[in-house]
Amino acid sequence: MLRKVLEKRAADRSSTFRRRGHEIQRIETFSDAVFAFAVTLLTVSLEVPKSFDELVVGMRGFFAFGICFTLLVVIWHEQNLFYRRYGLDDTRTLALNIILDFVVLFYVYPLKFLFTMLFSEEIYGSGHSPLKITEQQVPALMMIYATGFLIIYLLFFSMYYHALRNKDKLELTEVEQFDTRTKMYAKLVFVMIGLLSIVLAYLLPFGQAGLAGLAYMLIWPALTFFYNRRAKIKKRRRFSGGND
Repeated sequence: MLRKVLEKRAADRSSTFRRRGHEIQRIETFSDAVFAFAVTLLTVSLEVPKSFDELVVGMRGFFAFGICFTLLVVIWHEQNLFYRRYGLDDTRTLALNIILDFVVLFYVYPLKFLFTMLFSEEIYGSGHSPLKITEQQVPALMMIYATGFLIIYLLFFSMYYHALRNKDKLELTEVEQFDTRTKMYAKLVFVMIGLLSIVLAYLLPFGQAGLAGLAYMLIWPALTFFYNRRAKIKKRRRFSGGND
C-alpha cells in the first residue's frame, strides 16, 4: 500500500516531528477507497472509445484530468501526513475525516466540470464543446468551487487544532507544537484565499467572474512569505516558551 511505502521513506529521513501513526487505520483504508473512486470519476470516459476521433478527444482531456488528479493527490497527501504525525483515532478525528471524504467525493464533478470547461476548446475544438454554461452562471460555478476548497482546508485546520488540543496526550514537544500551529495557520491562508475567490466571484461583473480564479495564484507567494516568517520566528525564539 502506498501509505506504508510513504511511511517507511519518511521514517528513514531525519525529522524533528516524531511519527506516532505507525499502523494504517480503518478510516485511512476507507479514505483510500474514496480517493480511488474519486479518481475513477475524474477519468475522461469510463467507456472504451468507439472511434479514433473519440480517442483523440479523450487524449486531449488528459491535461485537465492531470490537474484534477494532482489536486486530489495533494489533499490525500495532507491527510496521510496528519495520520503519520499524530495517529489519532478518536471520534472527532473520525468525524472530521468522514466529512473530508464526503466533500472530496461530492466535489469531483464540479472539479471535473470546471477544468474541462477551461480547456474545452483544446479538447473538443472551437464551438464543439458539449459543456453548456452562460455568463450569468459563471459566478455560481466559481463560488461552488471556492466553497469546496474553503471547506476542505477548514477541515484540515480543525484536524490540526484538535491535535494541538491533545498535545499532552500525544506528548508533543515544543518544536512539534510550533510546527502544528504552523500547519494550522497555513490552512487558514488557504481558507482566506477561498473566501477572497468567493467575494470576487460575487462582486465582479458576469463577464469577468472567471477572474475570481486568479485568487488561487496567491497561494504560492502567500505560503512562501508565511513559511519564511515562521522559520525566522522558530529560529529566533528557539522555543523559549514564548507565544507564537
